[in-house]
Amino acid sequence: MKHLLYSEVFAHPLNQEELLRFSGSQETVSYDELHAVLSDLKSDGLIVLHDNHACLFEAKDKIHRRAAAAERADNLFDKAVHVASFIHKFPFVEGVGISGSLSKGILHDDGDFDFFIIVKPHRVWVARTLLILYKKVFLLNSRKYFCVNYFIDSDHLEIEEKNRFTAVEVATLIPTCGEIFDTFYNANTWANEYFPGKARTSFNTSTHKKPVWSRILQGIFSGRFGNWSDKRAMRITLKRWKKKFGDFDDEKFNLTMKSRRYVSKHHPNDFQNKVLSRYEELCRTYSETHASALKKQGIEL
Repeated sequence: MKHLLYSEVFAHPLNQEELLRFSGSQETVSYDELHAVLSDLKSDGLIVLHDNHACLFEAKDKIHRRAAAAERADNLFDKAVHVASFIHKFPFVEGVGISGSLSKGILHDDGDFDFFIIVKPHRVWVARTLLILYKKVFLLNSRKYFCVNYFIDSDHLEIEEKNRFTAVEVATLIPTCGEIFDTFYNANTWANEYFPGKARTSFNTSTHKKPVWSRILQGIFSGRFGNWSDKRAMRITLKRWKKKFGDFDDEKFNLTMKSRRYVSKHHPNDFQNKVLSRYEELCRTYSETHASALKKQGIEL
């Protein structure tokens, strides 16, 4: 029920596989058991069922919208994996995962490819700068298929913000390239509190030998010069962000534009807080509206 509420933030009905995967049970639940639970909830007016999907409010338009987005995601998924493989060839990049809406199996018309990138220690800002330069020069600054807005280094794999939003992102992240992701998931076992034993997406990751141009750049940006360059790139970027987002208070800036030697996050739209605030609002209003039915079912949101 909590995940259904969370999915309502995005007007995203859940199918049976998602309901099973994101249930709060550590035990395996059969489809028959799921159907029995869903029928019971539907009879008490707590959920809406339509075309093998469940949601909490009117379903039809949402299911049509989801189907169109799912078809688009299917058509473009191989392209996203190809782009991830290309990103993995860049200097100091150890792992690349697909995040955002595409990792949930959907991609709307205005959606883009979001990538979560793990980098060697003390080279987050060098790697980020090289990737941003490529985007600006060769992609004319288009982020449609090349959105690189979250970097962490392999010495700091634990996600610091621990909440339902980040747990969903960890659980749905699709690891595409690199051998670092076993270590990443081991560092983020806290996500199992939200999705017991299911906070990981299975996917066969690939590894790629760094091409000559990448190895040359890694050599150039090694040692003391690399350390200086990384600090310098961070300072320049941070100064530009503070000027551009000068209306952000310190708390908002630190969350949405987190800038440390080991992490770079560029989320100026404050999407995480907006989603969590909307989720909490939905929990309150839904609990008030369906108080008697929820009490009957023994559900506390």
